[in-house]
Amino acid sequence: MKKILITGGAGFVGSHLCKRLLNEGNEVVCLDNYFTGTKKNIVELLDNPYFEMVRHDITEPFYAEVDEIYNMACPASPIHYQYNPIKTIKTSVMGAINVLGLAKRVKAKVLQASTSEVYGDPHVHPQTEDYWGHVNPIGIRSCYDEGKRCAETLFMDYHTQNEVAIKIIRIFNTYGPNMNPNDGRVVSNFIVQALKGKDITIFGDGLQTRSFQYVDDLVEGTIRMMNSTPDFLGPVNIGNPHEFSMLELAKTVLRLTESKSKLRYMPMPQDDPKQRQPNIDLAFEKLDGWMPTTQLNEGLTKTIAYFDSVL
Repeated sequence: MKKILITGGAGFVGSHLCKRLLNEGNEVVCLDNYFTGTKKNIVELLDNPYFEMVRHDITEPFYAEVDEIYNMACPASPIHYQYNPIKTIKTSVMGAINVLGLAKRVKAKVLQASTSEVYGDPHVHPQTEDYWGHVNPIGIRSCYDEGKRCAETLFMDYHTQNEVAIKIIRIFNTYGPNMNPNDGRVVSNFIVQALKGKDITIFGDGLQTRSFQYVDDLVEGTIRMMNSTPDFLGPVNIGNPHEFSMLELAKTVLRLTESKSKLRYMPMPQDDPKQRQPNIDLAFEKLDGWMPTTQLNEGLTKTIAYFDSVL
């Protein structure tokens, strides 16, 4: 049994990670300030004697004896991370310093949940881990993009200077149960609008692309990365290489929900990437053949059922 700290553990991805690691026989400490996470996501775990919930903001130091740390804490949807951009960059940068300091003190292994947003609006397609990105450092998305880039720098520097055992993953668009219905991400937006019979909002011409992975595939890849050989630090892309346009996604959601909603076109937000697709060759090679196994129709069906139950 390992004692594992998960920051942002009551969030969308963090809650799935808590559940999976508990089911594998570990002791889990879930840390969250409930800015975007919610107790509802982890309420079923509270009776488990090996699960501990701590309300705490990771921008402040935290002390615990743990074996592993998954640093998942940071608002990840534009609506939430742009609501308080200074807080967002503090969460990424000061949060990284605090978990790395803890890992250094107790000799824990620590994983950073970075993001495909470090690639910005990419000039390389699909994106490989050796691409340095094309990011606007002063745009409305930069609090998130640059915060995550700085966190990766901190992780590498703590490893180089202090020999902290680190892992870095870059998460591409992920969806599934426990998403916040109001988080403004495209999958949740489309599903909620379709279920409520409202117009589906398409930004720009709808031809911009994203690659959507179901949350179970992400959790599997994340745990494999934590357990990978000590010499493989990352960063490694964890995402689904199958690319879909926003129009394709909207039409799939309409079909699966049997909704009569219409499409409504809106201006494209500033610095919104036109393409997003991971190259996952490195993950396949280093993480025991990891690749997503959940098809879009299957994953969307489960996610629609979840939203139908909470709306």
